[in-house]
Amino acid sequence: MKNITNIQKFSIHDGDGIRTTVFFKGCPLKCEWCHNPETQKFEKEMQVDREKCTGCGACAVVCPNGAIHMEEGRPILDAEACVFCGKCTRFCPTGAREVIGQEYTVKELVKELMKDQMFYEESGGGVTLSGGEVMSMDMDYLLAVAKELKRQDVTLTIDTCGFVPYEKFQELLPYVNTFLYDVKVMDPELHKKYMGTDNALILENLVRLAKDGARIYIRIPTVKEVNGNEENMKETIAFLQEHDIHPAQINLLPYHDTGSGKYRKLDMEYKGTDLHAPDKEEMEALAALFINAGYKNTKIGG
Repeated sequence: MKNITNIQKFSIHDGDGIRTTVFFKGCPLKCEWCHNPETQKFEKEMQVDREKCTGCGACAVVCPNGAIHMEEGRPILDAEACVFCGKCTRFCPTGAREVIGQEYTVKELVKELMKDQMFYEESGGGVTLSGGEVMSMDMDYLLAVAKELKRQDVTLTIDTCGFVPYEKFQELLPYVNTFLYDVKVMDPELHKKYMGTDNALILENLVRLAKDGARIYIRIPTVKEVNGNEENMKETIAFLQEHDIHPAQINLLPYHDTGSGKYRKLDMEYKGTDLHAPDKEEMEALAALFINAGYKNTKIGG
């Protein structure tokens, strides 16, 4: 069983048609602008909305392991003692507490995904596995899900940052219809600064995946201060051309900070406060670079 943070129904930005998107918990990158910080760690976490918390202490009283104590009217969690049983969330009168991460067996997950089969068939949609980084999950688990979806004629899309051993892509490739592949920034030093690691493996895997015949959407989260400039986009185009990569689609995704409010609930620091999206005219100019280079199916947004 793997920890899943959300199963999002009726997704229209995570691949073709109407899709159900599964967000797995755990990612090898640490992007400064990550809008799903609850998916960064592989382990379950306790999320607390400080604005909702009244300091009543009910959570500390009901915790069976004594993992919560009160300090100056604020509940303090001992993460090592917490077993994430969820009792404190059920007794919280304001709903301020939430366990992030729910375990699903393969059978349970597929059963949930198949509830929307009618919408997949009518729209040309299917299932998208995302994260976090879904390719970091146990491959036996992923293969079992992928094979069952294929058996039931449901298309599968994988949303990936690409930072995993290529052998994982090889194993899953026969069961995947489309890869949504993130190319965040071409400069390896900038990639290391903002994502925590360089991009050598990511780019190498992209080349190999294209050579192996995968259908690929290139997705570029576009941040003005990092990669939202002509130089980076021209480097990206040159890389695609040099390696004869022909994406089915290119999506320039303007930066947004809609996930920034989640950080405080997880006692994390949001480092993207000084980042911005290029304005409408700048985004259109960046998209035009790809279109003029022959990548006609370039879109702003997902």
